[in-house]
Amino acid sequence: MTKPLNLPFMSQRIEAMLRARWFAFITLLLLSLLASSAFAHGVAEDDKLFIEQASGMQLIPFIYLGAKHMVTGYDHLLFLFGVIFFLYRMREVAAYVTLFAIGHSVTLLYGVLSGTHVNPYIVDAIIGLSVVYKALDNLGAFKRVLGFQPNTKAAVLIFGFFHGFGLATKLQEFTLSQDGLVANILAFNVGVELGQLLALVTILIAMGFWRRSGAFWHQAFAANAVLMAAGFVLMGHQMTSYFTL
Repeated sequence: MTKPLNLPFMSQRIEAMLRARWFAFITLLLLSLLASSAFAHGVAEDDKLFIEQASGMQLIPFIYLGAKHMVTGYDHLLFLFGVIFFLYRMREVAAYVTLFAIGHSVTLLYGVLSGTHVNPYIVDAIIGLSVVYKALDNLGAFKRVLGFQPNTKAAVLIFGFFHGFGLATKLQEFTLSQDGLVANILAFNVGVELGQLLALVTILIAMGFWRRSGAFWHQAFAANAVLMAAGFVLMGHQMTSYFTL
């Protein structure tokens, strides 16, 4: 007599295999995109030309440049995605995003206006580390491994400081006119905040649809594993550049 098939067990095996293949595909896709464009996160040639030729107050253009830089800055967006991944209340989202905004605003303005220079490779590697940290935090790794939960709000603020220095290093690549510099950098920072708000709204809408699907809790682990892998790729690329360039 033939043994009856264990259909529930087979269904679970198939589902596990599909999740593994989905995870592998998304990981390879994301890593290949990051590897091929790891230095693309900068300033476009036309924007570079404008920044170096700008003289006097150019508020609207610098607001536009700040917003454009934020919405195309995948390292900042990956961290922001990790920060809000398990936040459901708008009050909590606002609190964490405000801390992040304060952090990167302070060091962006300080770095450019004071002329304080930091190594861009090291800063960008730390930004990659911030993505790894948030993915590990979302996976509950610190609680299991270290036995305690680090202060997540303090971490977001501290990493925000490094993200701000990362933004500052992009502007420090150019010779900025002192005429209207303070107003233009403030406008650039306003644009960064507007870009962050636009990106945040987009992410929250997408997350809202995802969370309402039955697949969210099955895919949450894989998503944060991919997020962590992306952070390691960013770190690895920047550290390689630091030692070889």
